[in-house]
Amino acid sequence: MAKLVSLFSILAFVVAMSIVGSQAEDCEQDLSSLVSQCKQYVMFPANPKMPPSDGCCAVVQKVNVPCLCSKVTKEIEKVVCMEKVVYVADKCKRPFTHGFKCGSYTVPAK
Repeated sequence: MAKLVSLFSILAFVVAMSIVGSQAEDCEQDLSSLVSQCKQYVMFPANPKMPPSDGCCAVVQKVNVPCLCSKVTKEIEKVVCMEKVVYVADKCKRPFTHGFKCGSYTVPAK
């Protein structure tokens, strides 16, 4: 049952990200790359947090973060853990600044 829930969550994330990608051609390639390289590091549950792969970090270093964050909806936030997104960005040496908004999530002070 847990595997089915995980599979459904990943499928929902991919579908949601595909919808967002089709609405935002300016960061569509960024989104596609993030999904393929980083999804396993940002999905719920919030813990444990796993250090991202070199491939994920390479993508994180290149993406248009403001564009992507402007496309994050409540539906996406139901399957993507924004705390993990912040963690991955930090581990990839591209940390979000305190107060930065990504979707409805505001990055807290460290």
